[in-house]
Amino acid sequence: MSANELTRRQFLRRTGATAAGMGAVLAGGAAHAAPKPVSASDRIVLGFIGCRNMGGSHYQRFLGNGQVQVAAVADVDANVRNERVKNAADKGVTVDAYGDFRELAARKDIDAVVVATPDHWHALAAIAAMKAGKDVYCEKPLALTIAEGRAMARTARRYGRVIQIGTQQRSDWWFRHACELVRNGRIGEVKKAVCFFGPNPHCDWVPDEDPPSHLDWNMWLGPAPWRGYNPKIHPYEWRYFRDYSGGLLTDWGVHLLDIAQWGLGKDSTSPIRVEASGEMYEDNMYEFPRTMHIEYDYGDCALVWSQAEDIEFEPGQGYGTKFYGTEADLCVNRGGYWIHPKGSSTVSEELGPDDLHLYASPGHHQDWLDCIHTRKKSICDVEVTHRATTLSHLGNIASGWAARCNTTRSTRCSQPIEPRSASSRSRCARLGICRG
Repeated sequence: MSANELTRRQFLRRTGATAAGMGAVLAGGAAHAAPKPVSASDRIVLGFIGCRNMGGSHYQRFLGNGQVQVAAVADVDANVRNERVKNAADKGVTVDAYGDFRELAARKDIDAVVVATPDHWHALAAIAAMKAGKDVYCEKPLALTIAEGRAMARTARRYGRVIQIGTQQRSDWWFRHACELVRNGRIGEVKKAVCFFGPNPHCDWVPDEDPPSHLDWNMWLGPAPWRGYNPKIHPYEWRYFRDYSGGLLTDWGVHLLDIAQWGLGKDSTSPIRVEASGEMYEDNMYEFPRTMHIEYDYGDCALVWSQAEDIEFEPGQGYGTKFYGTEADLCVNRGGYWIHPKGSSTVSEELGPDDLHLYASPGHHQDWLDCIHTRKKSICDVEVTHRATTLSHLGNIASGWAARCNTTRSTRCSQPIEPRSASSRSRCARLGICRG
């Protein structure tokens, strides 16, 4: 037995209590008292779990926000922790730093946390924080598996927490306005929407090596199976390995599919059937198909995810969400929106008081802070985002099998969304967050 295996066992024993506690959330463990609203005159005390990349971006923005007090950071990389402490010191702010997020979550003076770890840690970190009475901003995708997302949603409701997920496109006015035009029938009847993006990347094989001395590799792996450190996994490319993420479909796909759900009015429902095809690279260290084509059947309309090379659903645009109406087509991405009337049709883009108006966010971070004070649901509440994230997970399940078998794979869905693959069942059993 190697030293790494011994360390791994010790790590799992240390985290066992946390996983067991999450199981109690779903199995009927004792709940906390009703959440106490934060006074409108009080600053919200924040902690950060995962401070690299997007976590660092959120951190810098909140450091300059007078409505909050940044109190602590937690990261498995000592260099990242030290950098964030210095960032705060440069602005005259003192923060505490932890290598284990559970120490941060246990602090009673912290009101809310930002979770920006790799995806395989989202459920554990967010649920621990919610059980400790904290509101949560969690980066997308919501969770690594459907079961974990369901557990996060149930925990948020049980403990009355305010959750904001980082699908921030809903807080941009042009995405909202584009969806309002669709929902108000301005482009006619819509029977199909397409979300499109380029292919998953390829990577030549790279050997494992010793982890950097400043990184706690055991803690980074967390609930995932043991494996040696590899520079193609950490710090940047873990998104292309199934134990930690879901490829581009849970990275960019969640954003695009979320807008499609919003525009189609499907936030409270789910597809009844998912059919997919995909093509693998011949030899790739990364674990996702090169191309993917997924069709989600809602009964009254269809949603398509198309991930391929040289696609042009919208002239000059390499990605986006496009709605196909009987009177016009409308495409939207982070550059704006485009309307293409059909025949002699014209499209009015003005909305009146009697039209349907969607949730108007003051900004994604601000919306979360406002909702912490009011205790209302945020624009990207956990239930809404769980459904959008589940579209990505179902697509990965279907297209992954299809690509390996060189065929088309179908998945039928039930209400509520809780289908689980064999791998997700075994993983959730290890986490202690679901039964069966």
